[in-house]
Amino acid sequence: MHFGKPRAERADAVRNREHLLRTARQMIAEEGVDKVTMDGLAERACLGKGTVFRRFGTRAGIFRALLDADERAFQEHAMSGPPPLGPGADPVERLIAYGRARVDFLTEHHAIVRACFDRSRPMIMGDPSMTQLHIRVLLREAGSVPNLDGVAVQLTAALEAPLLLYLSRPQREAESPDRDETIAFLGDAWQTLIERVMR
Repeated sequence: MHFGKPRAERADAVRNREHLLRTARQMIAEEGVDKVTMDGLAERACLGKGTVFRRFGTRAGIFRALLDADERAFQEHAMSGPPPLGPGADPVERLIAYGRARVDFLTEHHAIVRACFDRSRPMIMGDPSMTQLHIRVLLREAGSVPNLDGVAVQLTAALEAPLLLYLSRPQREAESPDRDETIAFLGDAWQTLIERVMR
């Protein structure tokens, strides 16, 4: 049995992973999510198919890795970026800005989230805990909110749920609303909700 810190990932393994993720992003930009396959990624990256399987396990694993990296970057921006999203603005303004930015993020990534689903594994929408924690902290800073923890849970559900609309939509572009209109519609609804809660 091995005790102590887990062994660090080899430098070549880290390089391969980053190379594969960059290549996957290029393929998505050029051809769309549906065209990204394990074989295609291996060929495009000039790596063996076994390397791709070891890194991601399944095709869905590729997209989970991409989403995880983008999620970390989004949360870092929300925690330390410029106001009103980042520190320095009134907490209510930050709540509104966070919701608008989150809607933008979720709509931009909805195709990748679809591709994250693996029928052999439980359906996971991502980890909303960071959003819930961020909302809870800003609510506390904004003043007295009855049932703070419960309100944070409900607001998190209200904010993350728009993604479900995209996941259940037919994937026919002709029926899809304009992305900017969708972001404005959901962002305005989020602002109305926050303003009502904070009255």
